[in-house]
Amino acid sequence: MSFTIQQVLIPADQGYAAVDVQIIGKKITAIAPYLDPVGVVINGQNKLLLPGFFNAHTHSSEMWQRGSIPPVPLELWIVELYDFAPLDIDRVYLSALGTAVETLLTGGTSVVDHLTLIPGQEFETIATAVKAYKEVGIRAFVAPLIQDQSLTTSMPDGGLGKQDEAYFRSTQVTLDILEAAVKEFHRPEEGVNILPAPTGMQLCSDELFKGCVTLSDRYHLPLHTHLLETKAQSMLAQEKYGRSAVAHLQDLGFLTDRTSLAHCVWLTDADIEILAATKSTVVHNALSNLRLGSGIAPVLKYLAAGVNVTFGCDGSASNDSQDLLEAIKMGSILHCVTDVDYRHWITPRKSVEMAALGGATGLHIQDQLGTIEVGKEADLVLYDLTDLSLLPKTDPIGLLILGRPNQVVDQAWVQGKQVVADGKITGTDVDGLKKELFAKSQWASDRPSPMREKSEIHYRQVMGLPN
Repeated sequence: MSFTIQQVLIPADQGYAAVDVQIIGKKITAIAPYLDPVGVVINGQNKLLLPGFFNAHTHSSEMWQRGSIPPVPLELWIVELYDFAPLDIDRVYLSALGTAVETLLTGGTSVVDHLTLIPGQEFETIATAVKAYKEVGIRAFVAPLIQDQSLTTSMPDGGLGKQDEAYFRSTQVTLDILEAAVKEFHRPEEGVNILPAPTGMQLCSDELFKGCVTLSDRYHLPLHTHLLETKAQSMLAQEKYGRSAVAHLQDLGFLTDRTSLAHCVWLTDADIEILAATKSTVVHNALSNLRLGSGIAPVLKYLAAGVNVTFGCDGSASNDSQDLLEAIKMGSILHCVTDVDYRHWITPRKSVEMAALGGATGLHIQDQLGTIEVGKEADLVLYDLTDLSLLPKTDPIGLLILGRPNQVVDQAWVQGKQVVADGKITGTDVDGLKKELFAKSQWASDRPSPMREKSEIHYRQVMGLPN
């Protein structure tokens, strides 16, 4: 497909420029005022064109528990999540569709799905998510959520002598499933990528981390994991390694310029130096960190140290939304309370850079995506500046990032293919999706969680809380 967007606003060094942008096939081929049009002509007047953003960390299947888990810390939240995890391939498909749709309609053209796998149906789970993402047309980075240690190992012992169960699947079998998925589904040229993505140090052995590094090197894949999301995890790292988890992962070879790390809330200054030296990326998930009481990641310190930072929504059971613009806003303005020097705060333009180029850099594709430049792939979003939520006219990017934009994505393209037209998803029946999500769910509140009740006693003891 070839098309020309005429007289559209794009950010310039000084304000904005009204230009024509030409796309031929997958790539941007020209940017200048008053170009001779090629292909379909699109009226860009009163619209803002930005590179597509990255929803750089989420868990699509959590959609089925959106709004249902009460405010509790991650270590208790996750056991309830597991109590009610959807063990149904149809639900995997629908929640991946829903995640893609919400991401596209809030400015994202790429999603990193740290995908929960159904035991015994791991390969089918991956295949189903890939099918959904290809249907919608979003650029997908499917990162199977793998572990080789049981859930009880994720909580520090605190000298209480807890007994951990063995995990049901061996490390090698887990790595074999992942490699088979890479061979079958990893097609970057088609917008589908498979990432080695161990859950995190709290649930993974050194052997699993090293196996993921081997696969990353063999197939040139980005790496993804959770890192030090909570205080309990920082305590666990000391028990498990006798040192910081960051230093340990560095020694395992896991931290590289193609590694993205979700959360990174409880890092020391020495840890930050390691991230900067290894050129690892932090994925900031401010909303879930607040929702679960995990803390505020020291993002301004990361930026000052030269660490690449981008944004994620996290899963819909801990956010509980896939509104990427909301995640970007909160992940930006939250840090106005972490440093009294306002010159260090994140500006709206910096937020856009972090959400677009920062996301691409974290996946080691910054030469292909993240900015509007000739030669880069056409993952683009066109925003309607006449929408009430972006009025009256002031600074378009300021309105988009600091405001509460509502249904402002007018059109979007991934690899030059239109995936949103006139504010509507083109690749799937969204009305039908809503009906299926409604039909396959039920109203529920105050549901009992046996695992959470059992874990809470130990959690309160190890964290020094009164029972």
